[in-house]
Amino acid sequence: MQTFEEYQSLIQSVIEKEIGHREPVELYDPINYTLTMGGKRLRPLLTLLSCDIFDGNLQDALYPALGLETFHNFTLLHDDIMDQAPIRRGLPTVYKKWDANHAILSGDTMMVMAYDFILNSPKDLLFDIFTIFNKVGREVCEGQQYDMNFETNNNVKLDEYLKMIHLKTAVLLGGSMQVGAIVARTTKKNSQLIYNFGESVGMAFQLQDDLLDAFGNEDVFGKKNGGDIRANKKTYLYLKAMELGSTQQQSELKKLFDIQNGQDDDKVKKVLNIFNDLNIEAETQTLMDHYYDKAMKTLEEINLNQEKKAILVKLAESLMNRDN
Repeated sequence: MQTFEEYQSLIQSVIEKEIGHREPVELYDPINYTLTMGGKRLRPLLTLLSCDIFDGNLQDALYPALGLETFHNFTLLHDDIMDQAPIRRGLPTVYKKWDANHAILSGDTMMVMAYDFILNSPKDLLFDIFTIFNKVGREVCEGQQYDMNFETNNNVKLDEYLKMIHLKTAVLLGGSMQVGAIVARTTKKNSQLIYNFGESVGMAFQLQDDLLDAFGNEDVFGKKNGGDIRANKKTYLYLKAMELGSTQQQSELKKLFDIQNGQDDDKVKKVLNIFNDLNIEAETQTLMDHYYDKAMKTLEEINLNQEKKAILVKLAESLMNRDN
């Protein structure tokens, strides 16, 4: 078994090999910028880890992993335009560094490149891999649409929000692990279980993302603190506060989330004060723990030895305890 750092090194090497100088530079420079600006490389790491866990050939998994990473980054280019996000990974987003037209077209090209990379999978597995990839890709777009719907919906329910993050985030993490299992040619049962494991970890991961956006350290996390609040995003934190808050607190939150000035630091401070009064950070942690426990129960069913299960436990714990 390789270490997480070794997986990331393999991913970086194939990115450097495939993302070189192409023309027109106006199209490909934003792509190079996006794929070389760092980040966790979480999704391709999950693909390689899953393949390795089931004793597969890592070389066979490299290009499917790169395809998933390219697809994920393609969605970020478009998401940043929709969210008007100026910073990602501590750097200007593509639409800010260039403009929205460049981000749209370069993102479209990345989607095509993702298919090209996946075509380098073992030929007899292409149908199964593309089936997962297309399913996950469609679901991610569905999740993004729900996320956009919530911006103008003042009656979003907690279960609707959880459905949205399931589609927008969790399915891609689960799918990344499932693709690795397929490449390793493990059983269909193992392949489905590792998807379920990744899906549950993905739910906890997104909830952690919501927490870090509100309470995290901007220098560490690479995003402006309170970005979701500035954008009036109805995250789990907001919805839980609306559920637990007094009539006065609910009214205050609604008023604050009607403010359209995205740079209003006073607004962020007031929202966070309400979150703290209602102990929302601990409430969110409790739900994260629920999904972590669900992932651990799934892990018990996977046909792996305890040493390999321990590696998956380490993965889940690392995602649950990111620096803030």
